[in-house]
Amino acid sequence: MRSLQLHLCVLLCCQAAVSDISTLLGSDVSMNCDLEENEVFWIVLKSPDPPTQILASFSSEEESPHYFNKSFRRKYSVQFKHRLVINNISADELGVYFCMSTSFPPKFSNSSRIYLNITDTSELCSAHIETSLEFTEFTDLIETQWNIIFIISPLMITSVLIIFLISK
Repeated sequence: MRSLQLHLCVLLCCQAAVSDISTLLGSDVSMNCDLEENEVFWIVLKSPDPPTQILASFSSEEESPHYFNKSFRRKYSVQFKHRLVINNISADELGVYFCMSTSFPPKFSNSSRIYLNITDTSELCSAHIETSLEFTEFTDLIETQWNIIFIISPLMITSVLIIFLISK
């Protein structure tokens, strides 16, 4: 029940103030948490998945962040005042990010939606086109080889029959 309340609260609170961050794949992206709290959670929303807790950040520099998944250590880090940094962004990290207080009732920061820059999607399309062309060249090669086999096969069969008839 508490999880459902959190989901509803997140959906209602974080949809109001969303700022957009345009990025390129492979870039580093950083965003601020506008909450003045000692401890916050950084959370990402990716449709249709439920909210995912990334890490707990502490205002004390002696305390390192607590990651909710070990794999997040490679992608996410925290700088001064709960500033979240995403390293070498990939399509998996695109989504809406926000921080929230750990107190009850929770306070939510404004959220940031990370999306791909138009130039980057054209690069993705050109990479897809190149891959498609390589695949087309590969299938053309296979088709050519099969055509050769179909042309040679009757000749081979005829030759075998002639040899068979001559040997009798």
